[in-house]
Amino acid sequence: MKRFNILGLAMLLAACSQAQVPPAQDQVSGAILAAPEADRAEVTVIGYISPGRMSILKQGSNELICVADNPDREGFNVACYHRDLDPYMARGRELRQEGVGGNENLATRAAEVEAGTLSWPSHSSTLYVLSGDEGAFDPETGTAETAHLRYVIYVPYATSESIGLSETPTAPGAPWLMNSGSYRAHIMIVPSGTDR
Repeated sequence: MKRFNILGLAMLLAACSQAQVPPAQDQVSGAILAAPEADRAEVTVIGYISPGRMSILKQGSNELICVADNPDREGFNVACYHRDLDPYMARGRELRQEGVGGNENLATRAAEVEAGTLSWPSHSSTLYVLSGDEGAFDPETGTAETAHLRYVIYVPYATSESIGLSETPTAPGAPWLMNSGSYRAHIMIVPSGTDR
C-alpha cells in the first residue's frame, strides 16, 4: 500500500510539472515575436515538450531558428538566431540539461570552439532577443507589448580598430562592440529607453 501511495504521488507531481509547460502553439506564438515580422511565418521553433526537454515544435524553411520561453525561469525571454549558430546554441542547451550553466557553460563551449570540435560561423550572423517581465507575453493575443528587443550581430574576432565601434555604449540605443577580438565578438544594439 505504501508503494502505491509513493507511486501515485510521483505520478501526480510529474503531471503537475508537465502542466507548467505551455501548449506548443503558445510557445511558438511567443518565440516568433523575436524574429523580424517579415520572417516569422517561416522560422523554425524549438520549445519545451516536458520540463527541461526540448524539441522542434515548428519546422520552418528560412535561415532563422527561434527558441521558446523557458517556463522554469522568471520573466519572458525568447530568441531567434541564424541557423549557422545552431551547433553552438544547441551545445549550450545540452550543457544546461547536464547541469552546466553560467560561466562554466560559456567556458566549455569556448574551449570546444577553439579546439575545432564545436562549429562557430566565420561570417557575421544575427541573434534577436526579446525579453520582459513575467506576464509580458499574452498568449490570447500573441503579443508582448511590454517586452524589449535587443540585437546581437556576431562579427568574429572583430575589434574596435577593425570595425570602428566603441567597446562601451556611447549613447542610449547606439551600437557598441562586446567581446572584442574573440570568436564571440558582437555588436550590441539595445534600443533607447530599455535597460535590457
